[in-house]
Amino acid sequence: MKRHIVSLLVILTLITNVLTGCGSTLWGYKIEKKADVNASTVKLPLTKKETITGMISYPTGTESDPNKRAIFKRLEKETNVHVDWTAISQDQWGDKISLQMVNFATLPDFIFSACFNDSDLLKYGNHKLILPLEDYISKYMPNLNRILKEHPEYKKMLTSTDGHIYSLPWIEQLGENKTAIQTVGNMGFINKKWLDFLGLKAPKTTEEFEQVLVAFRDNADKLKKEFKIDGSIIPMSCIVNDQDPSIIINGFGEGYGDNDSGRHIAVTDDKKVICTATQPGYKKGITWMHKLYDQGLIDKECFTQDWSTYVSKGKSGRYGVCFTWDVANVDNLKDWIPLPALKADVLNITPQNGSYTSGFDRGRCVVTSMVKNPALVCSWLDKMYEPFQSPQNNWGTYGEKNKFNIFRKSKNKDGKAMLKHEDLGKESPVEVREAQCVGGPLAVFNSYYGKYVTCPDDAQYRLNWIKDNYTEYMTKKYVYPNVFMSAKDTSRIATLQTDIQKEINARKSDWIMNGFSDKDWDKYIKKLDAYGMKEYLELFQKYLNSFYSNKTTKK
Repeated sequence: MKRHIVSLLVILTLITNVLTGCGSTLWGYKIEKKADVNASTVKLPLTKKETITGMISYPTGTESDPNKRAIFKRLEKETNVHVDWTAISQDQWGDKISLQMVNFATLPDFIFSACFNDSDLLKYGNHKLILPLEDYISKYMPNLNRILKEHPEYKKMLTSTDGHIYSLPWIEQLGENKTAIQTVGNMGFINKKWLDFLGLKAPKTTEEFEQVLVAFRDNADKLKKEFKIDGSIIPMSCIVNDQDPSIIINGFGEGYGDNDSGRHIAVTDDKKVICTATQPGYKKGITWMHKLYDQGLIDKECFTQDWSTYVSKGKSGRYGVCFTWDVANVDNLKDWIPLPALKADVLNITPQNGSYTSGFDRGRCVVTSMVKNPALVCSWLDKMYEPFQSPQNNWGTYGEKNKFNIFRKSKNKDGKAMLKHEDLGKESPVEVREAQCVGGPLAVFNSYYGKYVTCPDDAQYRLNWIKDNYTEYMTKKYVYPNVFMSAKDTSRIATLQTDIQKEINARKSDWIMNGFSDKDWDKYIKKLDAYGMKEYLELFQKYLNSFYSNKTTKK
């Protein structure tokens, strides 16, 4: 232990020394501002092949060599740029990328799938580990530059409080405003064939929902026999704090629910930031969920099971109700319908925070200070933002022989190249896409559908689910926007959130399982206050006020 502590202190001392010096070297390597080059010299395809270096993650169990994926093979032919990749499995990415950022001397030119949070971006930017990119975007990235001009809200979301853009984003538009695909995270799904067999209708209230679960439990033997189910019947399953059932408590109290499982915040109609997990409606909703659990209506493993176990039980046909992004990943489409919005005190669905500006990952890709030719690297990364390329990076590609292809190359009504989605059949959308897509920085806009690409079938039916079941009940005016806080405030919120989130999630699991008293609730509120809840909400409020002080800002 002592050796580890000494080693860490040495590393921290070295980092401090090199960062507080003249600012021109780091670990002995030059990090001065890179020289501008003539844009024509990095115009793709290059006349002579060049090699750049990148780091990328890949889904566990899929192709580990990025250059064997059809997308990157095709890009190399089109650009005459070879990428020397360091590839890391997604299940190891978090630990290894943190170590890599400390070992500065071995950093590649860019990190394709960094997925850095705001704190990471500001920390690495301040320490000069990654390059500010605004000048490179304007000079060498015409595709992204056009996007940011046409959609200035994204440029605002990318720009830090120090005026720099430290990263290249992932943007995915599917629907908009209250019909956007991200407005609802984990949806509830109910087994339609079980309902039909027992002569039941889909519930519309929490009371009716409870009665349906009781019917599933009390008719377990009949259901097992009719549908040849191996294993016990589970009226309702989920993974608390992951594939979470929070959507079903939206109807209690004032209807805020707890849609933001990371930060546990929502915005009132008078633009006040509140903690959803301290509201009276949340208390009533968790009390009701304990009642369900106490009656044996909720899976006993819902607090501990992992994704593979959850899916395995679902594929065995044992669930009456489950919660996830898409039920096709847990069981199948034909036997399930979305669980309607449930009324307890009110009928409401609170959209997820940030959802009105679509899917957005600010820290998807960064260029490191070790890059030898940033103009070339940025020119190559700009290819990812071409309207025909982005959908492939996001979902998969076409033309692979003897393999399942997400797309077939076709033509739109104007006779230009267009990607048309193939029928997924019985395949899991997640598994099929992971075999081909590469992720990274990209942008797919609503305007692309029908012109460059078709809307994915699973996205379209999910958009229909949201529109048909939830949109009209999204009664709240605001969601918390996607703001970029200062380094100081980002760090402070992260510190406060560690204890606050841990306490909220722990009590949620405990109380669903064991129940709680008013005394327990009061103790919980006092503990959250002691952890800095007031300051936590004030920091979020500060940036909400700033966001809406700009009259040009959209909701």
